[in-house]
Amino acid sequence: MAREESHTPEGDDGATEQVLTAVGPRLRRIRKERGATLAGLSAATGISVSTLSRLESGGRKPSLELLLPIARAHQVPLDELVGAPPVGDPRVRAKPIVRHGRTMVPLTRQPGGLQAYKVIEPQRTAEPEPRTHEGYEWLYVLSGRLRLVLGEHDVVLTAGEAAEFDTRVPHWFGSTGEGPAEFLSLFGPQGERMHVRAQPKKRSAAEG
Repeated sequence: MAREESHTPEGDDGATEQVLTAVGPRLRRIRKERGATLAGLSAATGISVSTLSRLESGGRKPSLELLLPIARAHQVPLDELVGAPPVGDPRVRAKPIVRHGRTMVPLTRQPGGLQAYKVIEPQRTAEPEPRTHEGYEWLYVLSGRLRLVLGEHDVVLTAGEAAEFDTRVPHWFGSTGEGPAEFLSLFGPQGERMHVRAQPKKRSAAEG
């Protein structure tokens, strides 16, 4: 009896090849969105600049050995690098918005009212340009260091620190030039402030 040969369907081969072909441009886009250079990414991952360049141009096929350190350096899940579609996930995935080199992921969908964003500020040198407008803003730093210029104040917020302010006061926030920063931004119309609810302190027996 003739032995039946197992093989991968041509359709699967074509789909895999399409996924691999799209990885290079996606790597370049993600790197540029974060304001990273090939040299900087090379230092962060230990992968040579020439290899990273060939990955982005399609001259080198991506592998887990190469993609895992790149995903860690960019702080993104691996499936974002390869463009794998979400499976069995009912959540709506917000599309990132890139403005002036800053990546913003909207966390709210309704128009008007309070708006929330997760923001990735790339490492760069920028001259503060304070501005004013109606509203009230709240910032919370997730990682890195964020410079905030507010009126006469010029401070640096680190991971776990928050700031809130009336946006009618001249303000600016951005990179310290020391590395990327990731933070949450909540913005609401004038007078709509953010309130943190804390559990009241327990009264001691002496106070009772």
